[in-house]
Amino acid sequence: MNAPAAEERDPGLQPERTRLAWRRTTLASTVAAVLSVKSALRGGLSVSGVVVCALCCALWLGFLLVAHRRIRTLAASAGPVVLAHRHATAAVLCTVALALCGAALVL
Repeated sequence: MNAPAAEERDPGLQPERTRLAWRRTTLASTVAAVLSVKSALRGGLSVSGVVVCALCCALWLGFLLVAHRRIRTLAASAGPVVLAHRHATAAVLCTVALALCGAALVL
């Protein structure tokens, strides 16, 4: 038997699923930031609450920037594009730091 001819890769719906996953993660990050702000403002204003709230908002904006850039990159390319290490690191750090800030506000 002859070996099958090398076929071009058919990505199918994988790029769309990846874009949707980034959108879902951005939505979850937005909910976490809003709940953090709500928690900070619930008991009255305090310096530490305002600082943590501002940090949560800055982290949310950082993650939003990384996610938006990734979604645009995926939409503009025909094939799969590898996520840069610095963008992946930034997304992970923003997500973990936002979770820690939210936990600090709740406690």
